Parts: sequence; C-alpha cells; structure tokens
Amino acid sequence: SPRNPEQKIIKRVIALEGDIIKTIGYKNKYVRVPHGHIWVEGDHHGHSLDSNVFGPVSLGLLHARATHILWPPERWQKLQPMLPPERTPLHTNED
Repeated sequence: SPRNPEQKIIKRVIALEGDIIKTIGYKNKYVRVPHGHIWVEGDHHGHSLDSNVFGPVSLGLLHARATHILWPPERWQKLQPMLPPERTPLHTNED
C-alpha cells in the first residue's frame, strides 16, 4: 500500500509505465503511467483502495505476483493473466 508500505494489498496490474489509462474517479480522467510505476486496480470498483485513489504505484513497492487462490478451498485455482476488456490501456508502449 502506498499509504502504508507495511500493509500488503493484492491488486490487478492494469497498466505499465508509459501506458495511458482512463481512470475511474481519479483526479485526472487520463493518466500516462510514469517511468518506474504501474497502475493497479481491485476487482470492486468504487470499493477498492487502488490507483484510482492513490495514483500510480512505484515498482519499488511491488513484492510478489499472485499465482493461485488457496482459500477458501472451494476457490482453489491457478490464476490466469487476465485484464478486463473495459480496463485495457488506451495507449501502450507497444503501440
């Protein structure tokens, strides 16, 4: 968490450095993710402490990558890289 680096939060990476993203409620409608940063969002828009609240996140705060859901047991699964279609960047470094 950029607000408390001791707190660990799990979010989906929506955009990488250089990408332009249309935000959801952030102070700027569009953001170009600065060098050394990522844009992260939770699955519950409007109820998630994510980049739409605190802006781009420094790569230095990134600790790990979630690969599986282990709890509760009925949700055990391997996570597949997936970006919701409505959240794709408007422009990426690959364009």
